[in-house]
Amino acid sequence: MADLSDLHELIELGDVDELVRHIDRLCANRDWAGLVDLRDQCRAALERGKQLWPASSHAEYRLALEADPAWAGPMLVEGTGRFTLGPLAEVAASTHTWDQLAPHVPDGPLRAVTAHECVVRGADLTGTDGIDTAVLDLPLRLEPWEPSYPVASYRAHEADFPSPPATPLEPTTLPPPGAQVSDPTVTDALLELVRPWVAESNGRAEAVAVEGGAEAAIAALGVRTAHTAPVTAAEALATMAWAGASGGAHGRRRGMAYGRFGAWWATAALAGLADEWPVTAAELGEAAEELRWVAWGAGEPPTGWTFRLAVEDPVDGMAWAASAVDAAT
Repeated sequence: MADLSDLHELIELGDVDELVRHIDRLCANRDWAGLVDLRDQCRAALERGKQLWPASSHAEYRLALEADPAWAGPMLVEGTGRFTLGPLAEVAASTHTWDQLAPHVPDGPLRAVTAHECVVRGADLTGTDGIDTAVLDLPLRLEPWEPSYPVASYRAHEADFPSPPATPLEPTTLPPPGAQVSDPTVTDALLELVRPWVAESNGRAEAVAVEGGAEAAIAALGVRTAHTAPVTAAEALATMAWAGASGGAHGRRRGMAYGRFGAWWATAALAGLADEWPVTAAELGEAAEELRWVAWGAGEPPTGWTFRLAVEDPVDGMAWAASAVDAAT
């Protein structure tokens, strides 16, 4: 059990670094009650002007990551994990199953989000009671046409956020830019995938809709020299979900459950199914396969976070292209 007198002194000193080291000791001893007490005392100290949010958030993060489900589950509520490496629903799902967490996660939106984080890791929760399907209107299982999403892995003081495998690109001679048309449903859906890159970080993003093919859409972004490659619908979905989950260099990560939702919504918009949302999984999968998906680059060395995708509807003669870049500096 933690030495409460020492903990009180650390809090009154506002020594965040030593509080984090104390959190390490509590975790090593699996003293979850002591860790919750530390979190509570750090939060209470805010009323006395002690800026201990980093220590409080880190305690919540370690509970979600490492603690037994009975201690991890209660952390999955709004307002926790403010300064953590990732959203606590994703953190908890990376080390616990839904069956373990379900009895201990309070009712609320994050309960459903946590379930969906388990789904992107392969859980089939179809028909499971106690999950609000209105929070993220997606199937509670991965569909056969979906990819294996690149999920995050978390550790005590660091995390890995893998991207989908890189597609080799080949130099492409672009046609003249396609005539741009207004299609805010699609362009907004594509830009929403990278909103934190722009709103919360250093990123820039643009998307266009044109008459013509995918290469004409890329040219409409002002690109003169491009490298391209065809990709499957599943590969494109993985890329969109990765972008939608990420916060870019400095933005707040949203998690792969939100990334998957963003990818589904963007695909529905591209397929002209936005007005019919929610669509069945089979309908969306079939529509995605009818589109032509193209990964592309501008020929520069890859740096930071990059999302570039073009999509063509061969039947309607429309195409869209998106470009987003965010750098760590």
